[in-house]
Parts: sequence; C-alpha cells; structure tokens
Amino acid sequence: MLNAFEFALLWLVLQAAVTDLAVRKIPNVLVLSGLLLALVLHGWLGPGGAWLSAWLAGMLTGFCLFLPMYMAGGMAAGDVKLMAMAGAFAGPSQACAIAFASILAGGLLGLGMLVASGRWRQGLANVRQLLVAWMLRLAGVRMPLPVLAGGASVGGMPYGVAVAAGTVVTVWSAHGV
Repeated sequence: MLNAFEFALLWLVLQAAVTDLAVRKIPNVLVLSGLLLALVLHGWLGPGGAWLSAWLAGMLTGFCLFLPMYMAGGMAAGDVKLMAMAGAFAGPSQACAIAFASILAGGLLGLGMLVASGRWRQGLANVRQLLVAWMLRLAGVRMPLPVLAGGASVGGMPYGVAVAAGTVVTVWSAHGV
C-alpha cells in the first residue's frame, strides 16, 4: 500500500508527464507546490527531528544529479526541477534510484522516438561527433566541444515522461511489485 509520500509523488510526476506531453513544459507552480507539499509531509509524517534535513538532502540530490545534463544542453530546467521535487519526497538514496531509472527510461524513450521519426541515422551521427570530441579531449587534445549544425538536432523529448516512468518503477520496486 502506498504511503502519503509515495501517493503524492506519483500524482505530481504523472501530472508533470501529462503536461510535458501536452505543452512540452513542466509548470513551475507544479514543482513549487510539490516541494512545499513534500516539506509539509516531512514535517508532519517524517522521522523525528530529521525531517528538514531529509527534505533538503533529497531535493539537493535530485537537483545535483540532473544539473550536469542541463548544463550540457541535454535537458531543460523544468526536468531538473522536477527531479529535485521527486528527491524532496523520496530522500537522497531513493532520489538516486529514481534518477537512474529515469535515465534508463529516457534512453529507451529517446531511442523509440528516433526510430519512430526515422531520424536514427542523424542521431547516431550526432552521438558519434560528440563522442569523438569528448574522447579527444580526454586524451589531452585541446579543442572546443562541437556545436551541432543547425538542423542536426533530431528533436527534443518530453523528459518529464521519463522522470515519471522512473519514479513509478522505483516506487513499485520498493513494494516488490
């Protein structure tokens, strides 16, 4: 049976996924409401005097796990904020599990979108270009990271769906479903 934290978290990430699919945006009001609800639930139902630290540690864990992908241009800010909200509910260790499951779900979703759109060849070419530059930089060759030419992008994806899927899988697996 779901507890209050899990029920509220699932409700909010599913709302975010639907909104992201519909308008390709995760509303700040949804994330802020979720952060405040998580804070209230931690204060009301949380473990003893550690409720504020559990909320803050989970939020920062979720935020920091997705921040590098945002900074690299691979994800929108709403996705990072959504993961911070999920972490605020779940706590730091479960935030790591949600992030990992979300990244796997995002990879599968991305591959599916590439195949469905017929742009998988361009997607592979983009990955190759980025990986070669990254490998050269790791080998000590000083060079800027490549900027993909206009039109080379194979499109964005509603990553809120991946975060919702990762959250659902993580919560279900915690219950042995």
